Amino acid sequence: MTPSAILESALYVTDLAAAEAFYRDTLGMEVIGKVEGRHAFFRCGKGVLLLFNADATSKPPAPDARLPVPPHGTRGPGHLCFSASAEEIEGWKAYLTNKGVAIEAGFEWPQGGRSIYFRDPSGNSIEFAEPRIWGL
Repeated sequence: MTPSAILESALYVTDLAAAEAFYRDTLGMEVIGKVEGRHAFFRCGKGVLLLFNADATSKPPAPDARLPVPPHGTRGPGHLCFSASAEEIEGWKAYLTNKGVAIEAGFEWPQGGRSIYFRDPSGNSIEFAEPRIWGL
């Protein structure tokens, strides 16, 4: 048996409200669930992006918790890559620059495909890349 797809990806943030606003208002993602001070979840194609307040998720669930999700989390910047066509990447680059988001890097991969990188409000490295960088 092998997994067929990634259903959800998580980023850990230092300022949940700022991160939620960035992914909702700047990247245009739909909030599908949230608990103030703990997490905000976003629809992304067929998957889900989970933003967690790292401090809140490192605590064990209450003994009477309805959903006893084990503690998890990390510290420091993470990375997430969104799929985009070459044309979409150029559009995102212009749009993000216009919104005041600095493009940290942009290049063509040796095996083909383009990427751009920028940071979210918590310092996570966010990328838009053509799927062909992975032969997809």
